[in-house]
Amino acid sequence: MSTAPRAHCSLDADGRITFRLRPPAAARPRLLLVLRPRKGGPEETTHTLDLEPHGDGGEFRAVLEPLPRLAEGRWDTYLLPGPDAGRERLRPGLRDLRALVDGGPPDRPSPVAVRVPYATKDGFLAIRAWLRTAHAEAGPVDIADGTMTVRARLHGAGLSPSAEAVLRLRGTEDTLHAVPVRPARDGGFAFTVAYEDLTASGSRVWDVFLRPAADAPLTRVGRLLDDVADRKAVFVYPRVTVGGSGVRPYYTVDNDLAVEVTALG
Repeated sequence: MSTAPRAHCSLDADGRITFRLRPPAAARPRLLLVLRPRKGGPEETTHTLDLEPHGDGGEFRAVLEPLPRLAEGRWDTYLLPGPDAGRERLRPGLRDLRALVDGGPPDRPSPVAVRVPYATKDGFLAIRAWLRTAHAEAGPVDIADGTMTVRARLHGAGLSPSAEAVLRLRGTEDTLHAVPVRPARDGGFAFTVAYEDLTASGSRVWDVFLRPAADAPLTRVGRLLDDVADRKAVFVYPRVTVGGSGVRPYYTVDNDLAVEVTALG
């Protein structure tokens, strides 16, 4: 891995990513993005960018524009040194993600497209992309007295007076628990879930959604709009004992909010 070329990248408020690197002995270098397939599946989706000389120091630059939007998933980055050369994984250099820290625009249109460059567990550069018709961005999650209160903001759709938060038992389509949402002065909303209402089904996981209007499809509640590509091990909430069960909210590998119920004893 020590000989793999290193790429610096910066991201602006529109989702535009600029890559900079010094490819070793490259004739006509290009940057290759490959959507990571499901385990055991073939690579099917790629995106190639031309690398152009930038300055006099041997540096090349490529720009990934906001359009076309990247499909949701993890995109691995490679250097293509020339027409007949094999691809080489890229290591991360400096990553300037300051444009993501404050969450960006307060109201994003549909579709909601997000890109976050990050370093993989094995030390290579990749991009985590989300692409959703609508998205409910979770803010603070407060846990007190056997309840969970979530503050959030809806992007890509409108919030009606009949909106409700819906928890769906994972692996089912019809086992639902709904609670009303409370509009907030800042344009967001909040909802509170009593943990005891989730324990009757035993050790299971409840995925958290928003139904923006009575006949609207469910919109996932998660936290995507900052510079954290993998939130599961970063935002860890306490487990609360309710009856004979332990209950805790957590973020999934896709940064979506869920609640885990575990039978104790």
